[in-house]
Amino acid sequence: MKFPGSVLVSLILFVAETAAALCLSGAYRAAGDRMWQWLTLLFALLPCALVQLSLVFIHRDVSRDRPLVLLLHLLQLGPLVRCVEVFYIYFHAGRVEEPYVSITKKRQMPKDGYSEEIEKEVGQAEGKLCTHRSAFSRASVIQAFLGSAPQLTLQLYICVLQQEITAARSVFMVLSLLSIVYGALRCNILAIKIKYDDYDVSVKPAAYLCIFMWRSFEIATRVTVLVLFSSVLQIWTLPVVLVNFFGFFFYPWILFWQSKSPFPENIEKALSRVGTTIVLCLLTFLYAGINMFCWSAVQVKLNDPDLINKSQNWYRLTVYYMLRFIENAFLLLMWYIYKTDIYLYVCAPLLVLQLLIGYCMAVLFMLVFYQFCHPCKKLFSSSISEGLLSCFKFLCFICKPPKSTILTDKAEVKSENTDEAWSSSKTIDSQKGNPHQSVSSNA
Repeated sequence: MKFPGSVLVSLILFVAETAAALCLSGAYRAAGDRMWQWLTLLFALLPCALVQLSLVFIHRDVSRDRPLVLLLHLLQLGPLVRCVEVFYIYFHAGRVEEPYVSITKKRQMPKDGYSEEIEKEVGQAEGKLCTHRSAFSRASVIQAFLGSAPQLTLQLYICVLQQEITAARSVFMVLSLLSIVYGALRCNILAIKIKYDDYDVSVKPAAYLCIFMWRSFEIATRVTVLVLFSSVLQIWTLPVVLVNFFGFFFYPWILFWQSKSPFPENIEKALSRVGTTIVLCLLTFLYAGINMFCWSAVQVKLNDPDLINKSQNWYRLTVYYMLRFIENAFLLLMWYIYKTDIYLYVCAPLLVLQLLIGYCMAVLFMLVFYQFCHPCKKLFSSSISEGLLSCFKFLCFICKPPKSTILTDKAEVKSENTDEAWSSSKTIDSQKGNPHQSVSSNA
């Protein structure tokens, strides 16, 4: 049975970040910065509440009549109790023979074009551990993008305004960045396991390293760009954030309305239509929060029974990173034009170049992951290099002017050249005729 290390990492990051947020908010209170105190508490406690709700929803504790567990969740102790339960199950598994086991069938990765199907017995203890791992993975994603990402942006913004980085704030920002990167990593792993649920997927350490480097560069550069822009153009910060957020929030709903599919009713039997709508809105809210800071490996599809688009779309990936790079470059250009005196001792061109190179490094690690380290790359209908090449060909085809315009331009150029040749021949004839006239006049 696999050691539940992901559960332990999620709990450590959750507890450490919450404790650091409470300590830092106390420091803001002592310094008299009430606004920073309340914003720090808001971005710390709101994701905590959402994490408790997600754990209760995934484990269906409301329908199972577990009042003590619900009370502990209300006291914000749910992840701690769940972690204790996970390790209790792990260390007591195998001591007593389980009367009931389930058999799962998984296909192995294809070798020489042949994929073998294997059967595996899964006991109740292993099934419970699998549910706990899934629940903590989803909780880590919620904690990362609805709490840690806004928190990191806020603390870096405060550092820029106050031109000071304290020890407590630097530790808190490092914890927030690690939480975001870990949440993005879990999002990638969830996407792989959901899309290739029929296969026995094994993620190698090289893949984890590539995802970690990819997400670290991507998120760090994105947060820095947003902070730099908001520090000089505060009035435009809210429109930029709202356009990004609501664009990604309504995108799955627009695709759902265009498909004219019936309203999904199979999410949870105990939920009413209003409850299902709330759950779907929360899902798209999280989807928008992820795409604000990085590429969400999971694509929401509301007309699918699993609510996830399982196809590999290289075009969407390419368009996202091209538009995000252009947006980051534009925001950096605005910061460079309107930067204030607080950046007097900062080499602005070098900083802009570093951030753009950092984002390109994120794209490079992403390409390495999908081309060489993805555990299911053998199942791709086309590799990412082929997908990007076809995308660039398509973009070049769009940007290329139509043939009729080219022929018209050629005809105009040809007519201009003919007119010029005709006028030049006239000039030469007139120049040849002038000497004769002069000779006759002299005579």
